[in-house]
Amino acid sequence: MDSTVKTLPIRPLQADNDITHPRRPSREEAEAAVRTLIRWAGDDPTREGLVETPRRVVKAYEQLFEGYGKDPSHALARVFEEAGGYDDLVLVRDIPFFSHCEHHMVPFFGKAHIGYYSSSGVVGLSKLARTVDVFSRRLQTQETMSAEIVQAIETNLKPRGVALMIEAEHMCMSMRGVQKAGASTVTTQFTGVFRDDPAEQTKFLALLRRPMAV
Repeated sequence: MDSTVKTLPIRPLQADNDITHPRRPSREEAEAAVRTLIRWAGDDPTREGLVETPRRVVKAYEQLFEGYGKDPSHALARVFEEAGGYDDLVLVRDIPFFSHCEHHMVPFFGKAHIGYYSSSGVVGLSKLARTVDVFSRRLQTQETMSAEIVQAIETNLKPRGVALMIEAEHMCMSMRGVQKAGASTVTTQFTGVFRDDPAEQTKFLALLRRPMAV
């Protein structure tokens, strides 16, 4: 993977009156679209088992794609400057997530690992997990999701360096196409001291492999 961070456009849900984007469909239009897909698949959307499915699907989509309506800067806004003199690596690993591939709109899921060196303070550990959720609950590729998470941390915390690894299984590869269940995709992104010093990358990767002390 390229270790540089490219500035990417953040992709929030656009307001209905934004003239640069089409009007957001209504809930009724979204439910009608689901009924069309059910008919296209070969079933009857009016039969008992499916009559409520459009409503349920639209409601599920509100949660599955709620990241469009969330700003990652809100999750990373509170920084604690008093860290008792701690200036070493902060690592949160094994953050579970689920997302949807923008190519087939089927799930991919796995774990994210985030490390950073603070420059002026630390952020609440749960905020890093919330940042993962903001970007995972959108349509994208794993590569885009990786770059956007790092970009958000860089922009809001201005750390001395960020390291990210995402490991995921993609259902578009497991349940369709080549149908290779269990295959995993790994993406990494390094900035600052992690990009410039291979020893820091090695340290980050070694900590990911170390068993958690009980």
